[in-house]
Amino acid sequence: MADEYDYHKMWGDLGMDVEAHDGLLGVVGEMYQTMYLTQENRPASTSYLDGVAANLHSGRIREMVDGRSEGSPKKIIGSFCLYVPEEVVTAAGAVEVGLCAGAEWAPEEAERYVPRNTCPLIKGFMGFKLGRVCPYIESADLVVGENTCDGKKKAYEQFSKLKPMYIMDVPHVRNEDTKLQWRHEVHALAARIEEETGQKITEESLRAAIKLANDKRRALQRLSDTRAADPVPISGLDSLLTVQAAFMDDSARLTGAINEMADECEKRVAEGVGAAPKGAKRILYTGTPMAVPNWKLFNIIEKAGGVVVGEECCTGSRYYKDLVPEDGATIDEMLDDISDRYLNIQCAIFTPNNGRRDDVIRMARELHADGIIDASLSFCTIYEMEAFDMEKAAQEAGIPYMHLSTDYSAEGDGQLTTRIQAFLEMI
Repeated sequence: MADEYDYHKMWGDLGMDVEAHDGLLGVVGEMYQTMYLTQENRPASTSYLDGVAANLHSGRIREMVDGRSEGSPKKIIGSFCLYVPEEVVTAAGAVEVGLCAGAEWAPEEAERYVPRNTCPLIKGFMGFKLGRVCPYIESADLVVGENTCDGKKKAYEQFSKLKPMYIMDVPHVRNEDTKLQWRHEVHALAARIEEETGQKITEESLRAAIKLANDKRRALQRLSDTRAADPVPISGLDSLLTVQAAFMDDSARLTGAINEMADECEKRVAEGVGAAPKGAKRILYTGTPMAVPNWKLFNIIEKAGGVVVGEECCTGSRYYKDLVPEDGATIDEMLDDISDRYLNIQCAIFTPNNGRRDDVIRMARELHADGIIDASLSFCTIYEMEAFDMEKAAQEAGIPYMHLSTDYSAEGDGQLTTRIQAFLEMI
């Protein structure tokens, strides 16, 4: 029985601060109860998400750690970003997991390594490591980073003093030269993961890994499509958690659960059943990603009477929008296909970045959004800079737009709530 298993011993064996971790779980559990379990008219199938949330730091960690001791997976690979291709990690016999970065923890410790005016996500993962309260960080054999922004690039220099790291060089422009450069980076990552696991990537293992990831994306696409309906069959909060789970949960198991959610949501659409009332103000979110347990913005929007119908971000459509071709004949062809798919992710690091603006307007129209909320974490220069052109694109499309800047603390939530309520009333 799960309740007979001594998770405290497991956490201690991982080198975690068990007492501090108990405190973290208490706070996150209370947040989840307040934000998620008070929702009305949730699809019954979202109970799977409640199980995921309850087991993120316990059952899922045990699953991976026990599996590693038995050789499946052979290694645990941590990452912070979409640009680390899960297909490559899976094909080499490892499992990729997203690392804790969605809350403030041990900020004083983090500021020994990074400046005070650092992006909360960066300061968050430094604090989680230094405070020893993230079992994903502590169990990871290798962390794969990427130089997506200057803050991360320099923070990884510090993080590498605390944890074994491998860094991918992500291009910031798209042309034929950088396409080849990025292909080289993905091939080099494959070699590094093979070295870490001692297992060669084969045509069969890579083809299977591509299909596994694509099946998860196809399930998420199905679920996303149902959100164009009015009333919306599933809340933005539950949709956000579904994508967050995709970074941590077992892929095959989660894919089955998402398809069950899509089945139920399609039925709810046909019957006119919604997680929010018909006519609720529909919001498209765009901006910085929201790592667990950063749920506050969606909670404020939906408690104020709005409903989030889509997310153009890394914990949203960027994760599942594009598939990897499944007809590659050789390992090299498949790695190139993977590279090209990931280079098309519309991150704010790229210049120019018209693709992101195009995706936001397209999604707003397809999902019948009444307004766009574009949010950036404090000190995130690239998203703050893109907000100017994003606002212009929304104005030209005739879609109400609001930009917000926030962090992980609750100190500014009152003002944030007031601004969001006023925006919902205005549209």
